[in-house]
Amino acid sequence: MAYSKTVAVLLSGWLMVLTAKAQSNQTISLANERIKVIWNSTSKGWSISQVSVRKGNQWVNVATPSGENTLLYSADKPSTKPDTTFKSITGEEFPGPKYHYQESQWAESTNPVSLNKAGQAMYFFPKEGKLTGKNSLVFRQETDVATIQTDWTFDPKFTSDILVKQTITPKKEGYFSLASPTLATLTENNLAWATIPGYFQGNRFQKNFALAYAYGHGIPTLPAVYRERCASTLCPMLTAKNGVTFAVIPEPGLARDPWATDKITQTNWNIGLSHMNRKAQLSPTLYYPILGEPKSALKVGETLSYTFRYSLIDGDWFKALNHAVYDVYRFKETLALRQSKQSLTNRIEKMHRYLTDPKTSMWNIEEFEGKKIGAQSYLGGVVGSNKDAMKNSDYGAMWMLAKATNDPALTQNVLPYALNFKLAQQETADNFFEGAVEGQYYLAKSKKFVEEWGTVVEPIGLTYYTMLDIGNMLLFEPDNAELKERLRLGADRLLTWQKPDGRWAVAYDRQSEQEVFKDIQDVRPTFYGLIVAYRLLKDPKYLAAARKGADWFLKNAIETGSFLGVCGDARYAPDFATGQSAQALLDLYDLTRDVRYREAAITAAKIYTTSIYTHPIANQSVKTVNGAQRQDWEISQTGLSFEHGGIFGSANRAGPIQLCSHAGLFIRMYGLTKEPIFADMARAGAIGRDAFVDPKTSVASYYWNAMNRGAGPYPHHAWWQIGWLTDYLLAEAELRSGGKVSFPRGFVTPKVGPHQTYGFAPGTVNGEKANLVINENIVQLDNPSIDYVLAKAVQGEKLFVILLNNRDQKSDFQITIKGQKTQTKQLPAFGMEVITVDDGLEKSKMER
Repeated sequence: MAYSKTVAVLLSGWLMVLTAKAQSNQTISLANERIKVIWNSTSKGWSISQVSVRKGNQWVNVATPSGENTLLYSADKPSTKPDTTFKSITGEEFPGPKYHYQESQWAESTNPVSLNKAGQAMYFFPKEGKLTGKNSLVFRQETDVATIQTDWTFDPKFTSDILVKQTITPKKEGYFSLASPTLATLTENNLAWATIPGYFQGNRFQKNFALAYAYGHGIPTLPAVYRERCASTLCPMLTAKNGVTFAVIPEPGLARDPWATDKITQTNWNIGLSHMNRKAQLSPTLYYPILGEPKSALKVGETLSYTFRYSLIDGDWFKALNHAVYDVYRFKETLALRQSKQSLTNRIEKMHRYLTDPKTSMWNIEEFEGKKIGAQSYLGGVVGSNKDAMKNSDYGAMWMLAKATNDPALTQNVLPYALNFKLAQQETADNFFEGAVEGQYYLAKSKKFVEEWGTVVEPIGLTYYTMLDIGNMLLFEPDNAELKERLRLGADRLLTWQKPDGRWAVAYDRQSEQEVFKDIQDVRPTFYGLIVAYRLLKDPKYLAAARKGADWFLKNAIETGSFLGVCGDARYAPDFATGQSAQALLDLYDLTRDVRYREAAITAAKIYTTSIYTHPIANQSVKTVNGAQRQDWEISQTGLSFEHGGIFGSANRAGPIQLCSHAGLFIRMYGLTKEPIFADMARAGAIGRDAFVDPKTSVASYYWNAMNRGAGPYPHHAWWQIGWLTDYLLAEAELRSGGKVSFPRGFVTPKVGPHQTYGFAPGTVNGEKANLVINENIVQLDNPSIDYVLAKAVQGEKLFVILLNNRDQKSDFQITIKGQKTQTKQLPAFGMEVITVDDGLEKSKMER
């Protein structure tokens, strides 16, 4: 061995200290049974010459090794104002002046820090490196502005992970940001998948930055730094074509807590995530602290450290995601904390009362063209509204609740006027828009229907507000000839608007009838409207067109990871329509048995898991929320989904939503795939969310930041809540009973997600046909973790009480049915039992 200046060898401790001036054949390494990383001493410093992962019996190299470090420094606080503008692919400045909800978020996201242009970038390969143990080492670098030390070691629990701690000690005062060292880099040709969960996923570069950054339609070619506030799981990752995924995962607690102590801290920016390093090379990268944010301001000698891990997985991005979710961010522990104070069943019962009170539900009946139309007030943003907008939401839930309760307050006072609203909403004149809806909303003062954010007509709106709403009503009223004709009118318009390759336009301008929003593609489940048409009208041309649309969707959305949302006020930022796509494809599989649709549905559902928060780790620390004491898990975002995330979405400021429409779908996906993340995410979103429920009405708030203020400007959301809660409970019953409790599903709800309609036809309970019943006077329970579903046998007088323990521990409870003797029972964690009440006698069958 040759020496240049100093090499100390301590044989007894196997400790070797080397400087970068040693000869270039000197190496140090980290190696275990899963990972091998080798550094070489070069004239530039210590660089990585090999990163390998074991696949089976072979070692596979991970991309192009690097080892380069990056330090960002600025003597002055960087500007927070954007200095770059971007255009859409059609040449307009993006996002455009009328999208004021997005203006501030786009400005924040395109300032110099966000675009990774701020400060001075100092690149280096560390000059000093030494082994400090059998599988740990440290590197050190002196720069003009700071000393940086980086410690590397294996995680003793997870052999696929390398733990890294970086420490900076400034030599000058200023603002500092450390980037995780570049372990290795990929080229686009070697890339199979890239994702920053919550922001984008894909397998190809998108040169148009607005399309990539705002919509995730391709991988951005700029090394943008993403904020943790919409990162669902803190795990930027790349999957190479050789099947290896490498990710960088910050240590829990490093990112912001959205409610740190006694006020909202949702928009605090502690860490940055990127798919690229500062040089725009593909490499998952973490930035800490954020240049210009409070923690980045350091004085001379003031030390700052942070910890993260590299994860090198022999498998795809979904396997790596599960590792981050369960092993690092301990999602299962979060679920175990969840305890309901009010049962989900009781919420449905109480919302029934809310919705039959015109005052609390803001129910209105207005005269329109000779008919009385009914809908609920909508006080959110609608173009042209003077606080007079009206809207109905989940027609399937409306008809289901009316039938299950047989309540005249619904059957006589709500449904007829809601039906008239739907008929009035549809365009029936012989023109370009015949069959479509005139608008989602009715403005009572100006007596017209309007769309949410401009004078446009969307094919997806036709699918939602004609095909799905009318389709779900027809399931309950199959002989309604007028509804059938209106459905056919909508279906034929969808056929007319379908393009030769199977897709649809995003929207048409109502005045000119010209296609608008040409800068984005309609990667949404618009084809679902034709599935509805085929199921109800039985014409094969509708199924053929649905398949044509779905086949285009598979190629342009599922294969590429590109999806579009359905909220016009957010300029269609990707949203819950992604989850809805999974159910749409499952329903198409049920009709065709074409396995491509089933597999695509699973892929869409896996992608939708990245719309659900898995951080921070929930705990039992006490926080103050609007004057009330709450444990952290009660207000935790973990397990909740976006309305829309990404750069544009409402989750940036408002956080996630309580409308857990995907819960039933995810339970079905767990039954199909046996992937635990589906069931765990469904349950974490549904259970123990009482801190967001208005105790007076049992209606949950929509946005997380509203806490328990209730429906607020969205009273119609109560119908969606009844819809998704019913879908979730019946999906759980079917799963836990092994299919012995099963009810036919209708069509998905419009807009907000994949939950489906029930109650239009009998289901099966332990081999007997039975109809759903909702009656709060039959069953009394003393444990809110126990939910129940009622079903009455089609023949005879049997009543089935389907009990579900919705918590991760066993539950003891007392139950009284029809005033009979109270019984003491116990159910295991997420267990179920079916009690049969027959002529005053009780029989019980346990399902575990």
